[in-house]
Amino acid sequence: MVNDPIGDMLVQIKNAVLADRRVITLPYSNMKMAVASVLAKEGYIAAAEKTGVAPKFRLNITLQYHDNTSVITDIKRKSKPGMRIYIAKDKIPHVVGGMGIAILSTSRGVMTGKDAKNLGIGGEFLCEVW
Repeated sequence: MVNDPIGDMLVQIKNAVLADRRVITLPYSNMKMAVASVLAKEGYIAAAEKTGVAPKFRLNITLQYHDNTSVITDIKRKSKPGMRIYIAKDKIPHVVGGMGIAILSTSRGVMTGKDAKNLGIGGEFLCEVW
């Protein structure tokens, strides 16, 4: 049993990038889909779709490559089940000097740090992607 499904998803994406895989399949959850949707919207993955039949839905993630090089350089999990990290709107970090994104879980859903700053809200600091 996985204690940290979001961390597991991020590690599987990172490992797939290192192995030059194009598609990965994970167990589905709404939170994983929300994080994958943010990654797709920002161009870090090509697509994320829900497949399968109830109760065994799967999440298929198609990774984004440019000239046979992955768009994702690295992913870092920040908030973990054993140590949650919450940040205020004025403490949202710039990832790699603005070249990456921070993903937050806020009261208005999962979004990038930039979107959360624009809305003036903070939240749980899930991960950094660049």
